[in-house]
Amino acid sequence: MAEQPLADVIVLFGGTGDLAQKMLFPSLYNLDADGFLAEGFGIIATARAEMTREAFVAQIKDAVSARVGGGGLDPKIWARFEERLQYVGADATTPAGAAELKAALGGAKTPIYYLALSPSIYGRVCAALADAGMAGPGTRIVLEKPIGRDLESSKVINGAVAAVFPEESIFRIDHYLGKETVQNLLALRFANTLFEPLWNNLTIDHVQITVAETEGVGDRWPYYDEYGALRDMVQNHMLQLLCLVAMEPPSDMEPDSVRNEKVKVLRSLRPVTRADVQTVSVRGQYTPGVTSGAAVSGYEAERGQPTGTETFVALRADIDNWRWAGVPFFLRTGKRLPERRTQIAIQFKPVPHSIFEGAAKADLAANRLVIDLQPDEDIELLLMNKAPGLSERGMRLQSLPLSLSLAKAYSGPNSRRRIAYERLILDVIQNNSTLFVRRDEVERAWEWIDGVADAWRESSMAPKPYAAGSWGPAGAFALIERSGRAWYD
Repeated sequence: MAEQPLADVIVLFGGTGDLAQKMLFPSLYNLDADGFLAEGFGIIATARAEMTREAFVAQIKDAVSARVGGGGLDPKIWARFEERLQYVGADATTPAGAAELKAALGGAKTPIYYLALSPSIYGRVCAALADAGMAGPGTRIVLEKPIGRDLESSKVINGAVAAVFPEESIFRIDHYLGKETVQNLLALRFANTLFEPLWNNLTIDHVQITVAETEGVGDRWPYYDEYGALRDMVQNHMLQLLCLVAMEPPSDMEPDSVRNEKVKVLRSLRPVTRADVQTVSVRGQYTPGVTSGAAVSGYEAERGQPTGTETFVALRADIDNWRWAGVPFFLRTGKRLPERRTQIAIQFKPVPHSIFEGAAKADLAANRLVIDLQPDEDIELLLMNKAPGLSERGMRLQSLPLSLSLAKAYSGPNSRRRIAYERLILDVIQNNSTLFVRRDEVERAWEWIDGVADAWRESSMAPKPYAAGSWGPAGAFALIERSGRAWYD
């Protein structure tokens, strides 16, 4: 990769919001603590609220302290970090607001504009930056999801941003791609001769991707009721994970080499139609139940009236190419499920012939590779080995989980589990877009998701109820059991 200029300032739009306070500022502090922020690198937060710099700095100190934990803030590092901070109270969609930001930038030549805002105003912010002469060469812009709620609206938002910034300057962020274990999936596949020859329909039976959340929608219902689980989770996080599992080996780690292969996967997804939507998808909505030992209300009670929005989705996705022909990918995600878990389970086929007899034959289980992303990051390979000891019935077999986790990497005195945003912000600073999503990726994903949503509408497929604290509607189990398989729990 050609040497790129480092960014010299980051402007956080929506700097007083939850994302900035809980993730972005703590990530920047950690990058500073590890020596990744150059001397003179500036951090400017902007929001409409009027606030003195002193009040803003105190707010950020509290937010970073709460996230860093452990021994708290290092006084020397905080003193250095505090010097970087500025606050501009302004409406960034107006000429006056953009002018205030321009003055705060001073002589910065390679600014990052991080839009932790509603995507509906991305275009207006970009237009204001352009009118103020703040979108020249060297600038970079970071966009948070969701970029639209369907293909049409996504094209409108992407088009408005593209009218000001070239594609190579646009960083569409999906924080899942910043997780160590997601990046480790690339290393596992492409840095080892052990796995890649087995990564196909000859040896893999099926793949499961689960994103389960225990919390409900709560006061986020105005946003969630417009998007639902399909648009909120499947379109971005889950399809990105699917692409990383299924893509062909890229020629190198250059941004376009990786993203080209992901787009090929999205192009190969079999469309979901009205004819098959009932057998390859399940919609659900949680009703009152018990989660984490506490009684909780249903989604309609949180919203205040009946709604047809799904809070649970299960899908069977098929990739029509040579590598994956005949290998189903089962996806499920939902609110108010029994546990918080994000996991990829790759189930291998059983051995073609068992040489074992009796009890040992019954013990035999197929290998499985399980990649956990949250709450803990871990990679586990399930192997078979001989059970220790003697048995009157001859040899017995048992499953042996082989941990490939990063536990040792985090065991040193200066080691810790990083916030996913740290990796991604550092990549923006270094102008490396490998772990970011290209426009055609976003639009291909929306095209497939729109097909699912259209099939639901055409077949009048309403969400099925499921009790909070359960694993979704009964249909979710039938979806996978029809193929003679079961969810990995």
